[in-house]
Amino acid sequence: MTIFPRSLRPILLSIAIATGFAVQCNSVSAQDASSIIVAGGCFWCVESDFESLPGVTEAVSGFTGGAVANPTYKQVTRGGTGHLEAVEITYDPSRADLPDLLHKFFRSIDPTDAGGQFCDRGESYATAIWVANAQERQVAEAAKAQAEADLGQRIVTPILDRTAFYAADDGHQDYYKGRRRVITRFGVIRQADAYKRYREGCGRDARVAELWGNAAPFVGH
Repeated sequence: MTIFPRSLRPILLSIAIATGFAVQCNSVSAQDASSIIVAGGCFWCVESDFESLPGVTEAVSGFTGGAVANPTYKQVTRGGTGHLEAVEITYDPSRADLPDLLHKFFRSIDPTDAGGQFCDRGESYATAIWVANAQERQVAEAAKAQAEADLGQRIVTPILDRTAFYAADDGHQDYYKGRRRVITRFGVIRQADAYKRYREGCGRDARVAELWGNAAPFVGH
């Protein structure tokens, strides 16, 4: 057994206490974190929107809802896997709450469109919410009913039981702020610039503003 000099013992005790406190805090944070999975068309856009909100600690682009394990982006967008482009939103319940997140979600999409979103067509771009329990389902159903009443149109976004979520490859994470250069029809530009041009060209904000007006939380984001 190692014997430390008496003069070092208070310092070592302080370090041990601080380390234990940090581990405990991380454990509590992990336990306190909550998440919800939503699909709103292009997952780059959904990720970008929700990572801008206070209390949201992370938004991960990926796929869910299908029968194929660990699908690739090409598999999903080609169709037939049953997966949708989705985003797992992790949030701190002390700083953000599920009713508000889903309120904003409905007003960031076109929930009247069952065939995709904006310029992106096909099953993989449809909208949906996945819930893990009866309480989340109740919150989601209430948010959907309120959105339908506010919009005055039928909302087709389904509320589904949560299934396995598969994160997309690293190249799709945080695409909206990426600095890597990519080849586009506009030439070789940075990811962040390519994202902005895609979002504008796809008409996402224009359609959301047309539907929701001033209630749209992310237009121009």
